[in-house]
Amino acid sequence: MARWIQSRRRPVPADSGRHRADEGGHESTAISARAGDSPDAAGSADAAGSADAVGPAEAAEGAPDVDAVAAGGAPLSLLRDALAAIGTTLDEATTCAELTRIAVRLAGGTAAVLRRTGQTISGYEAITGDADALPDARWATAAAREAETPALGAQPEPWLEYPGAPRTRIALCTPLTSGEEGYGVLVWARSGQPLRRAEAELLSLLAERAASHIRHARAYASINRTAGDLQRALLAEPGRPHPNLDIAIRYLPAGGGVLVGGDWCETVRLHFGRTLLVVGDVMGHGLEAAVDMSAYRSSLRYIASADLPPHRVLRQMDEIASRESDLRPATCLLARVDPGRHQVTLASAGHLPPVRITSGGEASMVPVPVGPPLGTGLGGYESATHPLAEGETLVLFTDGLVERRGEDIDRSLERLSAVRFPGGDGLEDVLDIILGRLDARHAEDDVAALACRPHTRQGPGSS
Repeated sequence: MARWIQSRRRPVPADSGRHRADEGGHESTAISARAGDSPDAAGSADAAGSADAVGPAEAAEGAPDVDAVAAGGAPLSLLRDALAAIGTTLDEATTCAELTRIAVRLAGGTAAVLRRTGQTISGYEAITGDADALPDARWATAAAREAETPALGAQPEPWLEYPGAPRTRIALCTPLTSGEEGYGVLVWARSGQPLRRAEAELLSLLAERAASHIRHARAYASINRTAGDLQRALLAEPGRPHPNLDIAIRYLPAGGGVLVGGDWCETVRLHFGRTLLVVGDVMGHGLEAAVDMSAYRSSLRYIASADLPPHRVLRQMDEIASRESDLRPATCLLARVDPGRHQVTLASAGHLPPVRITSGGEASMVPVPVGPPLGTGLGGYESATHPLAEGETLVLFTDGLVERRGEDIDRSLERLSAVRFPGGDGLEDVLDIILGRLDARHAEDDVAALACRPHTRQGPGSS
């Protein structure tokens, strides 16, 4: 079996078939009996029991005439369409299902796939047809395990017939091999009719095409895993505020396949019980925006440690960002909360203002001077101080929360201000209400929201 599978990597002998380039540029085994032979000649060779013949039979009921496809003519367009129907996505399971479906459509019977990942072999998957017609899975598993065993001698066929099949049933498997990698085997079985060479070569061709797409699917999945690991590393937890300030944070990236984008939240402890709250939004989406977000976040942590006023923090961040030509512009809102003085100092770099929610549940926007986005090098940031009583809630957010296509931004902010909150709700409840009322889970942009609520500090003073 090992020798047979390895022979799949060598060209089929000249008397077993020709090679041609398919439309995708891949070399495929031709399914005609011999180069230059007529269909009649091929049929005569089958009847004479030549070494090339697997056995005479009529086409499976309901399936296209495989010999007619091999000889060319109108049915060849069916084969071309069938090959195009395999690998329509970058999902391996979908490709396997397409392979078995097309195999049964063209050759009849039942088809299934055993997938190989490293040394792990799956059971029968993507079964199309009667599962009871499939051969013993242990035989197919052994074939899949030996798909990369070095060959010991020449073998003429790129498929293997099941030796334990009863006389009224035939079964074979052909490897899912692309280059030097094996991804499992295609297993096919049928009752009643002997196997013909054209059918075996057709199934082998389909398996070749599917293996190429499985290779691409696995490479894509590997890249996605790497990107996911990088995104999780970028999605660092914000710092801890002082005990006199409760916070809650929500982040909803746009698109189901992305873990983190350009939106971010941060908290930085300052002296005298004050906490700096930050919400930022890097222009763009996806991993590239997340990388720039990480750069802005690192810059913010370094500059804020000097305990500068919010507008001066923005000024220095803007100067650093403007010197990096590859760094995307970003908006940013800073809120320095001082529970001891019951006030908050705000500064904005092109960012939307926060919303303040009273203890009675009334919401209103808090005005803040707006400067240019970070990275422009224009400067000109200012701070504004507003009261923030104990029990009141301040919510900072990115534009993805409120912006809707075709809607004026002032109207969007009015929708947020119109939300009413039951008294006594926790911060998580407040964010649930906001995200639900504004349907943030279906937003077209990333959404980041940070809610804070000052309260009387308990215990010893903080540094």
